[in-house]
Amino acid sequence: MTRVNDGITINKTYIKNRLTMAPTVKFDYAGPDGKVTDKHVEHYRKRAEHGCGLICVEATAVTPGGRFGRNHMGLWDDEQIEGHKRIVEACHDNGAAVIIQLNHAGINANPELGETVGPSAVPTRDGEPARELTIDEIYDLQDKFVSAAVRAKEAGYDGVQLHGCHSYLINQFMSKTTNQRTDEYGGGYENRARFGAEIISKIRKECGDDFLISIRTAGIEPDVTTAISLAEEFVKAGCDYLQVSTGIDWEDDSLSEEELKKQGRPYNTVCELGVRFHEHFKGRVPVSCVNGINTPEIARYLIENDLVDTVDLGRAVLADPAFCEAVLEDKPYVKCLGCPRCQYGPGMPHKCPAKQKQ
Repeated sequence: MTRVNDGITINKTYIKNRLTMAPTVKFDYAGPDGKVTDKHVEHYRKRAEHGCGLICVEATAVTPGGRFGRNHMGLWDDEQIEGHKRIVEACHDNGAAVIIQLNHAGINANPELGETVGPSAVPTRDGEPARELTIDEIYDLQDKFVSAAVRAKEAGYDGVQLHGCHSYLINQFMSKTTNQRTDEYGGGYENRARFGAEIISKIRKECGDDFLISIRTAGIEPDVTTAISLAEEFVKAGCDYLQVSTGIDWEDDSLSEEELKKQGRPYNTVCELGVRFHEHFKGRVPVSCVNGINTPEIARYLIENDLVDTVDLGRAVLADPAFCEAVLEDKPYVKCLGCPRCQYGPGMPHKCPAKQKQ
């Protein structure tokens, strides 16, 4: 039986246990230049010090115009590399492997930063239609992801994770709601996965066979079967690791919180997405799940019952940087209070009420 303390090797990267830190953006840590700050370094250092096996650094913009807002960390410029080296060093010195999530917000980018673009001319977050990307612009944006991955490798990251969920650009190409194209990047699932799959292939070519490539992919788009078909395209392109979360559309009656409770499963339907992906890809590609894994018992249950290969921890390690030690060593911990709006979210003061109790 696999234990949470057991190591795992993904591609050539050894991860000392089955606990990973999910990418959670610190919206007010970076400045308009997108550079890493001391706050970033200390934030990730603390989680590495307390036993996290793999840290996935927060969504990092591949272009200035693809950001959520003006204060958003980036890797679109060589001058940003030095700061990322500091994050890598802080994690590696404390025994954690570290990858970085690369992102473009697409139709959900901040309109103050320039023209909003996406797969199709669908409404943006301010209600105005985005401009549909041309084929040449698609190629250019793919190259921006690849260039950011090359910078990540230069900074010392063990790999990268593509942000392919939560309604951002790669996910927008995956979804029929936001992708209404009729060319080779729209239509069937193979075409809707093409944008992300080609990025993976290009990163592999530029960064080498040993570089870990993950995608945080939509586990439902609009149903699990279709989402798995999309993910198959990413695996064919060279993806090493599927970290599963939610997408844009949810139309799958087979997912039920009530049914999970009847089965005695202590986790929610978002975690179940990762469980189903693991069942499908088992023995081929490692799979993680995420969402609501806020107690050691749930984390252990998922790993020790061979339901996933790793568990991604979000709010739990924000509320208490030492949460991993609670899972691995039965140490006491400060529990996430499950605030309706997490205090680490955009526009919030980063004063977690659970953390303040420490």
